[in-house]
Parts: sequence; structure tokens; C-alpha cells
Amino acid sequence: MGKLIEILNQILDNGVEIGILIFEFIGVGVIIWTSLVSLYKYMTQKPDTRIYLAKGLAMGLEFKLGSEILRTVIVREWKEIAIVAGIIALRATLTFLIHWEIKEEEKESEK
Repeated sequence: MGKLIEILNQILDNGVEIGILIFEFIGVGVIIWTSLVSLYKYMTQKPDTRIYLAKGLAMGLEFKLGSEILRTVIVREWKEIAIVAGIIALRATLTFLIHWEIKEEEKESEK
């Protein structure tokens, strides 16, 4: 029975690690893509550049936040939990601020 639990634990750890890598990769990809498109929009003086960039950054951060939440599944020590909790709090705060900025920018563009 103990060996089965070890195997299941190893499968869970590997699955979570793969999920973390996928979410991190998607998040970084979204941020890079959005930045490149926003640079083009800025160079061509499109009016929606700031909103587009903010929405892309928010989406990328949400994927990165998802990877940190997954990371809590495999954390074993209190010190690691504190580090992950700090990262989650920071990313959640950044996401909240970006969403607030998007709303303000959209209000301003409606005027």
C-alpha cells in the first residue's frame, strides 16, 4: 500500500509540474505576443494601444497566477508556502491594478 501511495504521489507531482510549465509557457507567450503587437500599434499610432497592452498583460499574468496556484499542490514546507503565497498575492495585486487601469482607460476613451 505504501508503494502505491508513493507512485500516485510521484504521478501527481509530475502532472502538476507539467501543468505549471504549460501555464508558465502560455503566460510568457501571451505577454511577449501582446507586447510585440502593442509595439506595432504604438508605432502606427493606433488609439487602442494602451487598452490592448493592458488586457494582454492581465491575461498573461492570470496564466502565471494559475501556475502559482498549481504550485501550491506540491509545496511541502511552510517556508515554500510563504514564498508561493507572496508570489500569488503580488500577481493578484498586479492583475487587479491592470484591470482597474483598463476600466479607467475605457471610461476615458468613451468621453
